[in-house]
Amino acid sequence: MRRGSMEYWPHRRAKRLLPRVRSWPSAKEPSFLGFAGIKIGMTHVTLIDDSESPSKGTEISRPVTLIEIPKVYLYGVRLYSRGDFNYKMPYKEFYIKDMVAKLRIKGKGSVVESMDNVKPQPNDSVRALMLADISSLHIGNKRRIRFEVAIGGKDAIEKLEFVKKYAGKEIKAADIFKPGEYVDAISISKGKGWAGVIKRYGVARLVRKATNKTRHVGTLGPWHPPKVQYTVPQAGHMGYNYRTEINKRILKIGQASEAASVNVAGGYPNYGLVKSDFIMLDGSIPGPAKRLVRLRKALRSKAQVVTPQLVYISTASKQ
Repeated sequence: MRRGSMEYWPHRRAKRLLPRVRSWPSAKEPSFLGFAGIKIGMTHVTLIDDSESPSKGTEISRPVTLIEIPKVYLYGVRLYSRGDFNYKMPYKEFYIKDMVAKLRIKGKGSVVESMDNVKPQPNDSVRALMLADISSLHIGNKRRIRFEVAIGGKDAIEKLEFVKKYAGKEIKAADIFKPGEYVDAISISKGKGWAGVIKRYGVARLVRKATNKTRHVGTLGPWHPPKVQYTVPQAGHMGYNYRTEINKRILKIGQASEAASVNVAGGYPNYGLVKSDFIMLDGSIPGPAKRLVRLRKALRSKAQVVTPQLVYISTASKQ
């Protein structure tokens, strides 16, 4: 019996640990449309239900995921020009001179004294270049990850004026998101290695007396067409794929001074204790602990931003 979703096909292994963002929401107000952090783990909280469900106004329990925020700096901009078929090709990068020396940035961009020397065309698309210093989290990973973030605004001039305010400065999560806001979490799922059809697709087990085998597909297809279709479940690599979870509500944006309120007894498995700024999301997100997660302002949600009322945060041991 054919089982398993064909929604994500083909199952490609991710090429790098930095998740790619294929589309960004449009925003008229100048703002950063994304950010990045490191997944910590999960716990549960109790909050006042502010939805329109039958439990409205009562206390409910929800699973939550914590994301720790490293030190993120804005070190430059990238300009895209619009092509003949509405396709944007990168053609110029500009790095701030002070940040190049401070962060030891190497690349093909032009080094400028300040953003005042950048002169974009009105139809250009302006993206902010950011650097996440993961070594500031003390989790054993000393990599520095560079990524780009889209900017809201009417035109390139307005977007560049917004970037000038944060050029060469550290960006905080509170500068971009608000508690109660919905975001999209983009990450790479947990790799599970080589898997058979039972685990990979949920194929029904066969009766042993049929073929003396149980954990395989009964048939690879009909005689005609005389080939194996791509829809036939077969063994292969499982996990470590790009995945996007949409509409994850931010329940709390905490500072380093509030880390003790979310640290569980004995630390989070495979991670440890939270020591820096953090974001608490409702529900689960892809990937294991210590994996990079990119947060994007919700592409589809139109819900109003309502600040959640947290009553209790579980700090019981997860060991």
